[in-house]
Amino acid sequence: MSIRVTQKSYKMSTSGPRAFSSRSYTSGPGSRISSSAFSRVGGSSSSFRGGLSSSMSVVGGYGGGVGGITAVSVNQSLLSPLKLEVDPNIQAVRTQEKEQIKTLNNKFASFIDKVRHLEQQNKILETKWSLLQQQKTARSNIDNMFESYISNLRRQLDTLGQEKLKLEVEFGNMQGLVEDFKNK
Repeated sequence: MSIRVTQKSYKMSTSGPRAFSSRSYTSGPGSRISSSAFSRVGGSSSSFRGGLSSSMSVVGGYGGGVGGITAVSVNQSLLSPLKLEVDPNIQAVRTQEKEQIKTLNNKFASFIDKVRHLEQQNKILETKWSLLQQQKTARSNIDNMFESYISNLRRQLDTLGQEKLKLEVEFGNMQGLVEDFKNK
């Protein structure tokens, strides 16, 4: 009876370094014991231990089972479930981080609202400024219109003043003529 031992190890990385190893014990063509394990490199290991396989075969015309089943010893500590407890300090830190994120999110939302409000105020002020600029040009046009109107009225006043002088002179002449007729 011959015993052959093969061992294979593989390393792969998904969310941290891990290792996979597989062992297979063969004692003749009829029985085989194999085990495999996954473990994190530098950390705790979680393992899957594989089982026992035996088969009957007829080789060269001889019948019956060849070889026997070997005893397997199992480490009981490997069968107990892993204790994956969450550290309360980590839980408290995560809760604080969530609260800080909520607070920062609220502050950011408030900041965005203030920015939008200021943008609206800015647009209102820009509109008012453009209206005032248009009114200023309209006022300068109105000033020109009033100045031309006033100058026109002054010309009319000057003309009327000259006519008044003429009429006063003419009135004086007429009074003189009337006096002359009265005296005659």
